[in-house]
Amino acid sequence: MKALSYRGDSACHEHGLIHWLGDEGREGGPQGYIGVAISARMSEALHAAILALPEAAWQGEKKDAEDAEVRRDDAEVPFVPSERTEQKDLQPLRDAAVRVRKRQGELFGDGSAVKHFAVVSNIWEWSPVKLMEWHREKVDTIEKVNDVIKNELGAGVLPCGRFGANAAWLRLAILTHNVLTALKRLALPAELLAARPKRLRFLIFNTPGRVIHHARRVL
Repeated sequence: MKALSYRGDSACHEHGLIHWLGDEGREGGPQGYIGVAISARMSEALHAAILALPEAAWQGEKKDAEDAEVRRDDAEVPFVPSERTEQKDLQPLRDAAVRVRKRQGELFGDGSAVKHFAVVSNIWEWSPVKLMEWHREKVDTIEKVNDVIKNELGAGVLPCGRFGANAAWLRLAILTHNVLTALKRLALPAELLAARPKRLRFLIFNTPGRVIHHARRVL
């Protein structure tokens, strides 16, 4: 994988963002290639293209071989949406799909026998299976961030009933999270990369000390 990459859910399937990520000379961001994999919004045309795929196009995921509940198969989708507007000098995008089925032939809670999801990406060197498995590694990551911000950095309890003050409080909590993340990645040992704020507080910020007198100095 290249040095920079971006994985997102369907809320990130927005042309402005995708064009910005695909522009290697992008304004206001890092220069060069960024590998992108974003959950696609399932339009009727995309769903029809997935349903038209032959059975031979689907490949099973090895990571789900031991999953007793569902089976996932991935495939390349030859699909060009009518609303897609490729800008000059931007890398072309691909569409890959995942098909999810119950192993015992049972139905999902909504009564369907199969579910389809898709990803749009500019990473062409990977197979659909590898692309989908890498994209799905982001699952639950934002939930963990929300948990830290709400329960360890104070954003879960707003200070007052005034909108502006609460907005400032939330922004300070998010800034604190970003600073702690930068601290762990740039300055602290690798074993603290997954440390939560509470652990950092006890290990670093609240480290006890003793006041001593030595050579006419207070240390």
